[in-house]
Amino acid sequence: MAAVAGTSIHEHRLGRGWPVRELARRAGVSPALVQHIEAGGTASLEAYARVMTALDLRPELDGVDPRARTQSSRPDQDFVHAAMGELEAGRLRAHGFRVAIDEPYQHYQFAGRADVVAWDVERRALLHIENRTRFPNLQEAAGSFNAKRSYLADELAERWRLPRGWARVDHVIVALWSAEVLHAVRIRTETFRAMCPDDAASFQRWWSGTPRERGISSSFVLCDPSPQVRERYRFATLDDALRIKPRYRDYAEAAARLRE
Repeated sequence: MAAVAGTSIHEHRLGRGWPVRELARRAGVSPALVQHIEAGGTASLEAYARVMTALDLRPELDGVDPRARTQSSRPDQDFVHAAMGELEAGRLRAHGFRVAIDEPYQHYQFAGRADVVAWDVERRALLHIENRTRFPNLQEAAGSFNAKRSYLADELAERWRLPRGWARVDHVIVALWSAEVLHAVRIRTETFRAMCPDDAASFQRWWSGTPRERGISSSFVLCDPSPQVRERYRFATLDDALRIKPRYRDYAEAAARLRE
């Protein structure tokens, strides 16, 4: 909950155009405490209440078991998440690749769904895309992505009866180009580098229709899914994320603009 609260406070502060010192002054706390809270650190309930009240937010304690949340919170019910998948599937299918959305997999105790997979049987090439609109729990996101990196390709090769398996496998996290995602990347940069140690060149090759012949990669890109964006400006790399400006303030703004 601390990470979620910190992200919310950070994005609302940015939305008001306040520096950390201004929020700290209005809340009657130190700038160091505001930075600690925004980075996902824990603080007293009084501190959270002071900071949120200064932002005209209503403090609430969410004690819901995440395993019991309703279907409406699932990614496949997520408007922006769905728009990203639609964009990717359309582009990859236009290049002649076979594409599957929300593809299930299971490897002993590990089970889940791959947001988008594209493959070319002749090249024996597989692309796995994990779309992320936010990172409320980065540890959970890392566990899910790493499990798919380890088991998804072999499971799909067996299911689709490819006796020689894949010669080329590329995994990529495609994240919404928003201020809240940039905040998560900047405060947990080394975690993202560990999950996605490779550059985005292999993903760009898939996007242009010419995947590399052999090898494995795991990469990260930011994405602006708006249909008005020119293709050359649609993606940014993990290194770019450390210095560029957001395209959207938060998820809500992205959803509103895409609905337009």
